[in-house]
Amino acid sequence: MNTETSIHWHGLILENQYDGVPYLTSAPVEAGTTQLYRFPLVQSGTYWYHSHTKLQEQVGMYGALIIHKRNEPKMHEEVLVLSDWTNEKPYEVHRKLHHATDWYAIRKGSTQNYGQAIKEGYFKTKVENEYKRMLAMDVSDVAYDRFFINGTDSSSIKKYSKGDKVKLRIINGGSSTYFWVRFSGSKLSVVASDGSDVVPVEVDRLIIGVSETYDVIVTIPDNNSYEFMATAEDRTKSASLFIGNGDPRPLKSLPKLKYFEGMKMMNDMMKLNGDMNDMGMNMSLQTMDMNAVMYPEITGSAKESDSNEHSNHNHSASSQELVTLNYSMLRSPVKTTLPDAPVKELRFELTGNMNRYVWTINNKTVSETDKILIKKGENVRIVMFNNSMMRHPMHLHGHFFRVLNGHGDYAPLKNVIDIMPMETDTIEFAATESGDWFFHCHILYHMMSGMGRIFSYENSPPNPQLPNPEKALRKLYRDDRELHPSITVSLESNGSEGEAMLANTRYFLETHWHIGLDKEHGYESETHLGRYFGRNQFLNAYVGFDYRYRKMMHDEENLFGQSSSNDDRSVFCAGVQYVLPMLITADFRIDHTGDLRLTLSREDIPLTSRLRLNGMYNTDREYSAGLKYILTKFLAVSTHYDSDMGYGAGITLNY
Repeated sequence: MNTETSIHWHGLILENQYDGVPYLTSAPVEAGTTQLYRFPLVQSGTYWYHSHTKLQEQVGMYGALIIHKRNEPKMHEEVLVLSDWTNEKPYEVHRKLHHATDWYAIRKGSTQNYGQAIKEGYFKTKVENEYKRMLAMDVSDVAYDRFFINGTDSSSIKKYSKGDKVKLRIINGGSSTYFWVRFSGSKLSVVASDGSDVVPVEVDRLIIGVSETYDVIVTIPDNNSYEFMATAEDRTKSASLFIGNGDPRPLKSLPKLKYFEGMKMMNDMMKLNGDMNDMGMNMSLQTMDMNAVMYPEITGSAKESDSNEHSNHNHSASSQELVTLNYSMLRSPVKTTLPDAPVKELRFELTGNMNRYVWTINNKTVSETDKILIKKGENVRIVMFNNSMMRHPMHLHGHFFRVLNGHGDYAPLKNVIDIMPMETDTIEFAATESGDWFFHCHILYHMMSGMGRIFSYENSPPNPQLPNPEKALRKLYRDDRELHPSITVSLESNGSEGEAMLANTRYFLETHWHIGLDKEHGYESETHLGRYFGRNQFLNAYVGFDYRYRKMMHDEENLFGQSSSNDDRSVFCAGVQYVLPMLITADFRIDHTGDLRLTLSREDIPLTSRLRLNGMYNTDREYSAGLKYILTKFLAVSTHYDSDMGYGAGITLNY
C-alpha cells in the first residue's frame, strides 16, 4: 500500500512486540516495506486478524485465522466472516458521527420525528426524550450499504445433504455492526466462543458482538437448502448463506424495530443529568435484553411469529419458546480458576456522549489517562458498568479472561465481552505477560474516539520496535485527539449565513457569520475558541472576537438596558453555553465594553424525517426562525426569517 499499516492477531497469545498495535506494541509497517511476524501457536480455535491502523479495518483489512487442535476429529466445517460495508470513505463516516448528522437515521428510517411520534401515539414520549436532552433512539451508529458473509450478501454451499453436521466458525469482522444469527434447518449448538470451548448449548438464535467469534454446529435435516442469515442489529439489511442441496428453506426477515418503545424505556431509565438508572434490576451477562421491547417477534406485535423454521418448514416456535444465547449459558468444560495470587481490582464506568460522539472510560479517553500499571503474577479483576445507551464489545489484547457468570470454577474464557446498556459485568485474568496491552471497545469508531485503556506490566524490558516510547505514545494519542471539520452555508434570497467548526474531544474553534444584501442588513462574524466540560458536555466556555457592520437608523437598546449606536463594532468577548432541556442552547456572553447578551436557540427540530425547524432569540432583540428540507447528505432547500435580514429562501450546503 502507499500508506502505513499494521496487523493485530486478534485473540492470540504471543510476544508483546508482535501484537500489532502501532506505536504501542509495534512499529507500523511502513508503506512499501515487509514485516515478518514469527511466533509459536500455543492455542487452538477460531480467531481472526485485522489492521489496527486508523480506519483500515472498515475497508477490508481483515481475515480469518483458524487453528485446529492436534489430532482433532474430522468434521465438516465452514468459516463465515461477517462484515459491514459502506460506500463512503470511513474518514467521512467518522467525521459525520462527531457532528451529529441525522443523515444516517434518515437513510435507515429511524429519525423518530415529531410527525411520526404524533401519528403513532408517542408525542409525549418524544417530548420527554428531548426534555432529558437525548437525541433519537438508535441501536447502530452507521447506515451501511451492504452486509457480507465472506464478502458477499448472498451465496450457497451445495455439498451437504441430509444428516450432515456442519461446524460453522462465525467471525464478526464488522467495524461497528452486531449481527443476529439464525439458521432455518436446526437449532444452533454453540460449542466455542472467542476460540475457547464451551459445554454445548442449543439456542434458536444469538447476537454476535463486534469482533466476537462463535463455533456452532448445525444439522442438515433433509435434502433441501437451508438459510443461515446474519441480520444487522438495526435490521436494515442482512446477508445469507444457503447450506445444502435442494429446494430453498428460507427464514423470515426480522421485523423492523419499534424505536419509540425503546425511547420510552430509555426515558424511564435516563436521569436529567444523562446518567443511567437500572432501577435496581442489577442487570448483567445479557440475561435481560432491555432492547427486547423493540422486538416485535418477542412482544407479539409482529403479524407472524418470526422464528427459526426447522426441517419440516411448518414448525414455528412461539415467541415465548425462542431461546436466545446469553453469557450465563456459557460454561467451560474444564476448570478455569486463576492461580492463588493477590488481586488488583479496577472499576470501569463506560461512558459516552452521543451528541458529540465522545466515548470514554470513567469520563476519560485513552489520551487523557496514564497507563494502568499491573504486576506479573497478580490477578486483575475488572468490574465494568455500562453507563451509556450503546452496547460495547470490550476486547483485551494478549490475554484470555474469565467471565464471572455463576459457573464458579468453570467460568468461560473469552477475550471479548459485550456489555449492554446499564449492565454490570465482571471479568478477571492472570497477569502472566510483559509489556503494554490494549483494552478497548471494538466498535471501531468508539475506539478511535477514545474508549480504551492501556495495561502496562511493571519492570518490563524495552520494546525493541519502539526505541522512543514517549514519542510513539504521543502518536497513539493522536487518534482520539483528531480534529473534525464541519461547515454549513445557506445561500438565500436575503443573504448568506453559515457556521464553520473544527472540534475534537474537548476543544472547538468555530466561526459564525451572516452577510446581508445591503448596508441596513450589514454583515457580522463571531469567532470563538472554547472547551467542553462534563461527561455529557452540556457545558462549554469560550473566548472570541466579534465584528459587525450594519447601517443603523437609530440607537438600539437590549433587554439589559444597554444601548449601542455603533455601525462598525469590533469586540473581544467571553461566554458560556449550556444545553437546556428540549436541547435548547443557552449562550451567555460579555464583551470587553461590558455589553451582555443572552441567546436561546435550537437547531434541527425534526418535524418529519427530512423537514427540520430551527429558531433563535437573544436579548439584543434579534430573532430568527427557519425551515429546511434535507435532500441529500450535503444539500437542503431552506427558508427563514431574520429580524435583521428579513425573509429569504434558497439552499443550504452541509459538509
